[in-house]
Amino acid sequence: MNTDASTPSPDSSDTTAHARTHPTSGPVLDFHASAISGTEGALCDELRELGFSSVRLNRGGIPFRGEWRDGWRACLQSRIASRIQVLMRRFPATSPESLYKGVQAVDWTPYLTSTQTLSVGAVSRGSEALHHSGFVALKVKDAIVDQVRSRTGARPSVSGTDADVRVFVYVVGDKASVYLDLSGESLHKRGYRLGVGDAPLRETLAAALLRLSAWDRRTPLVDPMCGSGTIAIEAAMWALNKAPGLDRERFGFERWANFGAKQRAVLSTLKGELRAAITGQTPRIVAADRDEKVLDAAKANARQAGVRLAFRHQAVEDLQGTEGRHLVVTNPPYGVRMDVAPDFYRGVAAAFCRLHGWRVCLLAGTTEYARHMSPTPVRRDVLRNGDLDCEFLSYEIA
Repeated sequence: MNTDASTPSPDSSDTTAHARTHPTSGPVLDFHASAISGTEGALCDELRELGFSSVRLNRGGIPFRGEWRDGWRACLQSRIASRIQVLMRRFPATSPESLYKGVQAVDWTPYLTSTQTLSVGAVSRGSEALHHSGFVALKVKDAIVDQVRSRTGARPSVSGTDADVRVFVYVVGDKASVYLDLSGESLHKRGYRLGVGDAPLRETLAAALLRLSAWDRRTPLVDPMCGSGTIAIEAAMWALNKAPGLDRERFGFERWANFGAKQRAVLSTLKGELRAAITGQTPRIVAADRDEKVLDAAKANARQAGVRLAFRHQAVEDLQGTEGRHLVVTNPPYGVRMDVAPDFYRGVAAAFCRLHGWRVCLLAGTTEYARHMSPTPVRRDVLRNGDLDCEFLSYEIA
């Protein structure tokens, strides 16, 4: 059972926060947008910019409020969120029995039938009676399938890989919060990436780096070590105002039992509105790499994403500054991810330091880049890239 989930902050209330039916509008719901560690501030800014309500900065992810349609819109529009979840119930949970009863107090039949599949993920922190996440997930699964079986005469199956309905439970101290996942597959899977390099960057992290770089979506942008092109493609999609979820085959909420013709019509209208908002304008965005094969993969990915980039077969050491303000955003190789010669860091730093008047932002999984760069970073953001602790370093090159 999946235990890979960030933890929303609990409150002290006993709350049931879901609708018994599945309206496209109606009661105000509590949502949680999960994020890669260190990108929460960028996600908070993004959700506020997109017009969501009651957005609050929170470690591990960002809570916001809205109707069902707002949850769908977040899945479609957020570039940085990993998942969008809706709070089903929050309640005291001091024993396995109270956890079971609390989960059964939710009516799961609008979302799950005996012919569908279910997965449950859990995180437990600071609970004496419910300290094992795997046991918590198992108890929640039992409560849900027992309810469906008692009402329909048959129980749903459990799937660990491609479930129709995904539930996450967070136990913090003596409180449990149960969430239903709207996303399905992680939101970093946009649907455009056909090929990857040796150390691919998640699309959600690439989008967060662009926001952390303070890019204004007008300044020419260069990724001189582009790999499969993720940073450049995400930049072009952001500049075009193209919602990142428009090319996804489907989301998790489309697989729920009560997602019918009315809901499909509302979702179709929402997608139409987002397509109409695409501007069709983008600044010059250059994707360069020394590996021609990897560059071909980046070109194919850009075509699949429907964006136009300028591609350049070039080593980063050969990068030359041009007149006018430019921005470099890149994910350079470092020893943990790829084999890197000791003098490579020095060569990259020398290339960047001659880009006078440019802003240079790089994701560093080693201190070697900062050691060889002559200016001091104007900003440092600590975040995670997969299982690696990294710094996103921003420099103003005088």
